[in-house]
Amino acid sequence: MQQPTKSRRRFLKTTAAVCGGYWLGAATAARAALPNEKLNIACIGVGGRGSANVGGVKRENIVAMCDVDEQKAGSRFQQFDKARKFQDYRVMLDKLDKQIDAVVISTPDHTHFHPAHQAMSMGKHVYLEKPLAHSVWETRQLTRLAKKMDVATQLGNQRHANDGMARTVEAVRSGMIGEIKEVYCAIGGSRGMPAKPKNFPPVPSHLNWELWQGPVAARRYSPEYCPYKWRFWWDYGTGETGNWGCHILDIPFWALQLKYPHRVDLDHVPAAAEIDPQRTPKSMKTRLEFPAEDGHRALTLHWWHGSLDSVFNQHRTKPHGNTLFVGEKGTIAAGFNGYQVTLNDGSSAEKPPQTIPKSPGFYQEWITACKGGERSSCDFVDYTGPLAESVLLANAAFRAGGGFDWNAAKFEATGNANVEQFLVPEFQAGWKVEAI
Repeated sequence: MQQPTKSRRRFLKTTAAVCGGYWLGAATAARAALPNEKLNIACIGVGGRGSANVGGVKRENIVAMCDVDEQKAGSRFQQFDKARKFQDYRVMLDKLDKQIDAVVISTPDHTHFHPAHQAMSMGKHVYLEKPLAHSVWETRQLTRLAKKMDVATQLGNQRHANDGMARTVEAVRSGMIGEIKEVYCAIGGSRGMPAKPKNFPPVPSHLNWELWQGPVAARRYSPEYCPYKWRFWWDYGTGETGNWGCHILDIPFWALQLKYPHRVDLDHVPAAAEIDPQRTPKSMKTRLEFPAEDGHRALTLHWWHGSLDSVFNQHRTKPHGNTLFVGEKGTIAAGFNGYQVTLNDGSSAEKPPQTIPKSPGFYQEWITACKGGERSSCDFVDYTGPLAESVLLANAAFRAGGGFDWNAAKFEATGNANVEQFLVPEFQAGWKVEAI
């Protein structure tokens, strides 16, 4: 990195977990269940998206549930009446350590890291909602910890199991449009920059606001933050980039076997007024530069919060999906459910043979991996750690107002003295965690 502040460097190297109730025991290896044995699963965050994730694993043994909002969790709490119920995941993991094989985490972005870190440190397998973590540093730490503990992991990129995604990957890899020179990906709409709260009603009786905030600086409760709009406040969320980036960039990362970018930059440099220190933007245009590696030449991947219509028009391609691969012989426009090809010479492309086997189900992949089977398709170590890190690097470039060179091996950014503060978190007292 550029020379970090003493406090931040000290955080990176020496801080340890001191939170009351935070698990500090020796690391234990994950226990793989026998193939025909049901997993004992604990679910952290069971309302909203968490409810869908509970549904995905409900055929296993749900032994415990944790949620800071009893109202949001109500229906799932009632459905699994025999599962132990908690507000504080740290208490749950401490009390039920030997009864839990695996953990499903579906909390807001700012509270992904700590429960995942504790669970993996205890040898638990982890299913974690995207974008994996709230910061680049947290993402790298979880990736390293998953490898160290050799646990089964799966990032919540459930669309990865879509047949249409697999067919797009086969088409790109077939060479039908030649070598890929660049890729454009985008999420439309203009969500972001929510109104600043003017009223601060009492905290609802069903919500533990202190636990909901967890490791970040305390604020007064407002419905402008919780239960949903947290996504568009930097303290809690990662904007539309974090919300959709891991889903959409999954397409080129899978097709081209991308790892870490070596340069992160902006296609559009925002005016100072567009960069709000508290709220995520309504639009952004960034790009990631990747060196030549197995599976692809050196290429540029554009990530935009905005429309791709201008790019489709530029390449004389009918709009389709959220991704455009630009090759030497033409383009492939793709979405989650398939693709369309436009060749420069006007000819028709032949469909490549199907070589990617059908997924047994996105949740089943993870369950099988937990039981000692093949690693899941969105495992942190082999795939989604670099993917999620790249997504958050794009956010960092926007917030820093400019690009930077990224040395992934050294975890070091150079060329922009302003970017480090957006890569490494500042946890509140009681939530600090030792770096791996």
